[in-house]
Amino acid sequence: MDLITQGLLGATMAQSGARQQETRIATGIGFLAGIAADADILIQSENDPLLNIEFHRHFTHSLFFVPLGALIVALLLWPFLRKRLPFARLYLFTFLGYCLSGVLDAFTSYGTHLLWPLSDERVALSIISVLDPAFTLILLIAGVMAYKKYSHKAARIGLLLAAVYLSFGWMQLQRAETVAESLIAERRQQAEQLLVKPTLANLLLWRSIYEFEGKLYVDAIRIGLFSEPRIYPGESIEKFVLERDLSTLPVSSVLAQDIARFSHFSAGLLAVRPEQPNVLIDVRYSNLPTTLAPLWGIEINPEQPDQHAKYRLYRDASDATREKFITLLLGGHLLD
Repeated sequence: MDLITQGLLGATMAQSGARQQETRIATGIGFLAGIAADADILIQSENDPLLNIEFHRHFTHSLFFVPLGALIVALLLWPFLRKRLPFARLYLFTFLGYCLSGVLDAFTSYGTHLLWPLSDERVALSIISVLDPAFTLILLIAGVMAYKKYSHKAARIGLLLAAVYLSFGWMQLQRAETVAESLIAERRQQAEQLLVKPTLANLLLWRSIYEFEGKLYVDAIRIGLFSEPRIYPGESIEKFVLERDLSTLPVSSVLAQDIARFSHFSAGLLAVRPEQPNVLIDVRYSNLPTTLAPLWGIEINPEQPDQHAKYRLYRDASDATREKFITLLLGGHLLD
């Protein structure tokens, strides 16, 4: 998730294990430890544009890296805090702050190497958006109350409420998946792969992506709290298959390897952007849950197989797109 939420989770975790007089110092330590795992965003290469997305949420987010990650943060803070805390207490707070960083990211749909090095799978539970103001607000209120009152009780209550919110996200996901499966059955299709994920900053509007007979279908599903689910049929596109669509590209080439890396990052849900045949898009994410307009993709040149693919962002912050998203979120009718 975003850095602020990661930091707040780390802060409340550290507060929950602090003695009364340690509450405030634990807050700062936990916040810094909570965002430390995202230092992997600094892993970049001018020569290899995909290196950044490949290593973001990688080894620093693994459960097995937690003890070492917490130790690194503690060692960095020790020169500044050695007169205020024993090292054992400092390490406890960095450990508590760091320990759920990868877990929280795994709850999103982006993908996290939670079990590296035992597994290279990108764990993506898809029960919360990468940015969710309600979840962030729960942690913020709890952290502020714990800080002001020198009380770990407020932090623990906040963590409990955050867990309840995540449980609600899981229930919404089950409902959305049920609706998606019913829709697929109504179309007399069978999903070879199905992904249902929340859209940005809410747990009401979901994006469904599934594969059937070589095509990818996207739809929006609104799961209201007190209303019947609503389906907004979306677009479809041919799934990209390297062996078929670029059969002459050498398997050992740099470009082929880059496409394989981007496919792994995108859970295999790749397609050629219709208006740009030289761009492969990640179908999981779009500016609107009913469309194929991508958030990102890679630009390829099959004529130069030994050159790296170029990573591109395609953000649409137009008023029209924003208004359509709000209409979907509120369960309204889209105008043609």
